[in-house]
Amino acid sequence: MNQKAISAIPIFGVLCIAAYFLFYHLIETNQPTPKKELLMYCGITMIQPMSEIASVIEQRENVKISIIKGGSGNLLESIKFNQIGDLYLPGSESYIEQSQAEGLVSQTVHVGYNKAAMMVREGNPKSIQHSLDALKNPDLYVVIGNPDSGSIGKETKKILMAAGIFNEVMKNAKELTTDSKRLIEELKNDEADLVINWYATSTWRENADHIDAISIDESFAVKKQLILGLLTTSKYPGIAKKLMEYAASEAGQRIFDKYGLYNVN
Repeated sequence: MNQKAISAIPIFGVLCIAAYFLFYHLIETNQPTPKKELLMYCGITMIQPMSEIASVIEQRENVKISIIKGGSGNLLESIKFNQIGDLYLPGSESYIEQSQAEGLVSQTVHVGYNKAAMMVREGNPKSIQHSLDALKNPDLYVVIGNPDSGSIGKETKKILMAAGIFNEVMKNAKELTTDSKRLIEELKNDEADLVINWYATSTWRENADHIDAISIDESFAVKKQLILGLLTTSKYPGIAKKLMEYAASEAGQRIFDKYGLYNVN
């Protein structure tokens, strides 16, 4: 092999390596960039409006938003344990206050209102009286929310304590359950005669034909603010804040109102 041919070999090799890296660089740059993903913790009662709002932000910002739903107290315990996530919307402002005190939430916005009511099966087949005292009736299958697991349980305890009948109702209750979803199921499945739940759930299309709400005197049950919080663990606080702004806007208010969570009497 002559000198000219020998010197040409490494040059050819360099060109092959360069072409190799150029080819794979083009493949990599043509791969779709993974979407940023936000994680939201949301109380059961607010899952429908927040899912709708999340869809709007997903399209606007080209992100994915995953929502973990459950009892507000259980969600807070998950936030503490996992130390991940971007947003938290409990059913009671007290959980946000607790989160702020523990350094878990850095910023908040008001997005709607919640109010508790007594609920019976559609048509009130057992002619249950429109009074909290009905919860003490041993002939009724009464189910209430657990004060330690969800916002409705916590609110129920406040209402019954204010009425001076908490201990009596606790003794009479046949079950304690975790959240508003389970309370609805108890009525719809003819397992319960009487519950206390968030009023909004009785207005939803899938529930309205099965459940009647009985208002509770405002001296015991007042409307509660729904507060959306930005978690200090947020990986994408800029995008999370855009969701918060939209949820608190007039458009967001209309969405919350559609699900009985804004203009609450």
